[in-house]
Formats: sequence, C-alpha cells, structure tokens
Amino acid sequence: MLPESTNGAGGTSGGGLAVPMAWLCAEYLADEVLRAAALVAPGSLEYRAGLQALALTVHLSEGPDGPAGGRAAGRIDAWLRHTAYDRPWPPWVEERLAARRASGGDGPDLALAESAWRRLRDTWVRAADLEGRAGDDQECPVDEDEQIWLPAWKLGLPLAHLSLHLR
Repeated sequence: MLPESTNGAGGTSGGGLAVPMAWLCAEYLADEVLRAAALVAPGSLEYRAGLQALALTVHLSEGPDGPAGGRAAGRIDAWLRHTAYDRPWPPWVEERLAARRASGGDGPDLALAESAWRRLRDTWVRAADLEGRAGDDQECPVDEDEQIWLPAWKLGLPLAHLSLHLR
C-alpha cells in the first residue's frame, strides 16, 4: 500500500514521500529563535502562537522551496519588518498564501502554512489588552488584569518580533 503523503501520478514521485522541508526548516528556525529568547515557556499557548507566527513569516518571506543560503542579517531584518507592530501582517500572510496557491504550489509546505494560519486566525485567546492603554501616554503601564479576547496571531506576533530582536 502506498502512503497517502506522496506526490505525482499514481501516488509517487520517484518512490519518495512528499516531505515539507521548507516548512520544517522555517519551523525549526522559529523554534530556535524563541527558545534562545526564553520569553515564555516552551509548550505554552503563547509559545505555540509565537512559533507559528514566526514560522509563517520565515516561510512566506522565502521562495516556495525554502531559504537559499545561511542566516543573513538582511533576512532577519526583513522578518523584523514583517512582524513589526505597525505592519499589516494578516493581509501580507493572506497575499503570500494566495500567491503560492496561484503559482501551483499545492504541496505539503503550503498545506502546513495554511493550517498554521487558520489556527492563528481562528483560535481566540484571553490576554492583556496591550492596545487599550488610557490615552496616548506611553508611560502608562498595561493593566494585566484587564483582559480581552483576541486572535492568537495578536499574541504570537509581538512575541516573534521581540524574540528576533533578542536573538
């Protein structure tokens, strides 16, 4: 019996399994950055949201086949720009995923990236309201007792950005 996760006609592509190497590399890199920053406990909800947000950013910043070369400072700067607070990250993710689908990229990497995006978008978590500060006073501390429901990407994206800064 042939495994279901193969490519090509008849269920195989040269007899090999379809391994999502580009996604796995992006997820590994995200895990490495988050663990090095040590901002939240691995395995926590915050960690998982940060991992998926950073893996999506890394994966969608690269070509469809994954990173070409080592960790250059320019790539990290691009990831920092994409995860910055003032950037429209969800539309960027949607556009990049749509572009990959349109170019015929229906492999396992795209499937895992789309699954991660659905989880980040559709999972709602209760967390401190970081945007609800009183007035424009940046010195005003965040009241952590005042919590709101927000999509998981809003929790994971700032964690990913800060972790990149601390790496």
